Amino acid sequence: MNFIRNIFNSRANGDGNFFLEMEKITGFKIKDKSLYVKAFTHRSMNIKDDEGNALNYERLEFVGDAMLGAVIAYFLFNEAPQGDEGYLTKMRSKIVSREHLNELGKELNLINFVESKIPKSNFGNNIHGNLFEALVGAIFLDRGYKDCEKFVYDKVIIPHVDIEKLEGRVISYKSLLIEWCQKEKKSFEYHIYDDTGNDNLKHFAVKLSIDGKVITKARATSKKKAEEKASKRAYFVFQNHMNRN
Repeated sequence: MNFIRNIFNSRANGDGNFFLEMEKITGFKIKDKSLYVKAFTHRSMNIKDDEGNALNYERLEFVGDAMLGAVIAYFLFNEAPQGDEGYLTKMRSKIVSREHLNELGKELNLINFVESKIPKSNFGNNIHGNLFEALVGAIFLDRGYKDCEKFVYDKVIIPHVDIEKLEGRVISYKSLLIEWCQKEKKSFEYHIYDDTGNDNLKHFAVKLSIDGKVITKARATSKKKAEEKASKRAYFVFQNHMNRN
């Protein structure tokens, strides 16, 4: 475990206040420091334990994702007794959406604590949400369910969850548009092609057609983002029709 000890020394002596900062963020006294070290170790560090198992935040991210889902599900079950399974699932998805998790990670400045061989400026936006999930996973394994639940309430539910506002929040315009088209028996097609613009980053363009007519166009740095942007524009074109259903 020499690698772990080296990281501990780096955290304690180099950064100075890593574990103190973790306790400020979580509100708890840390028991197992190794969990928080792993929660902020990127796979690019290529650290393994004596059995050859990778030591980074990805497994903790998996646990944190599950715990967030469990705590949020229990909260919604109690706070929205009128909601059926479909309603509860949609509401949970809105609360733990990738966009929201990224916002939570940024709010806590978690990227400042990550150990990586990749410059922080090169990370995509999802690193913020990944670290937040990993931190939740570390808290659960270190302190147990009750303290993990308290952290989720303190950092997610109490400051950010308003059920009435969430009911009107759209997390995927593409999913909403496809659902509406299927309900109204309308055909739809996303035609994606490489954008030939002069941007430094490669872009993709998309034409969204409904019933054979091009409704909107959009471009973005990924196919998924381009489709979502075109869908959002189409939503505002058909908003009055969609809201009546």
